[in-house]
Amino acid sequence: MIDFSRNHFELFGLPVRYRVDRAALERAYRTLQGDVHPDRHAGAADAQKRLALQSSARVNEAYRALLDPVSRAEYLLLLRGVDATSESDSRLDVEFLTRQLERREAAEEAADDHDERKLAALADAVRADAENLQAQVERVLDADDREIARRCVRELRFLSKLADDLDAMRAAELDR
Repeated sequence: MIDFSRNHFELFGLPVRYRVDRAALERAYRTLQGDVHPDRHAGAADAQKRLALQSSARVNEAYRALLDPVSRAEYLLLLRGVDATSESDSRLDVEFLTRQLERREAAEEAADDHDERKLAALADAVRADAENLQAQVERVLDADDREIARRCVRELRFLSKLADDLDAMRAAELDR
């Protein structure tokens, strides 16, 4: 089974950094999941089955966290003692929020006008901003600048949610 005291990166044998080799992560995940999957332990004692189930759940949780750029950044900050999702401080830059509000309003207008192309363009712009922000997140995490990383990660989470919302609006338009 697995060592539950290891962090997600250690679990997969990866360096503790923002940039992840996706192919290496995938290989490590498949190998580890193959070792701990509950089906492999179907004939074992109940305690062993429970441990296999817990191990499999932990491997899945770690894989999902490292695969997603936002979750990976939040996890790295948590490893460094910073909770980027803290409800006690949810401040974001006013200019950033204003820009995202303008995008939401433009998306609502595009949806009202049934303009799928405009929705697609907005989603592409949001994703481009998110990719640029991911590069910044990598730099500030590598430099261990926790406060700037925290702000960037919060903005990245916001952009990710906005992109998902725009995708849902586009899907609704395509289903019409």
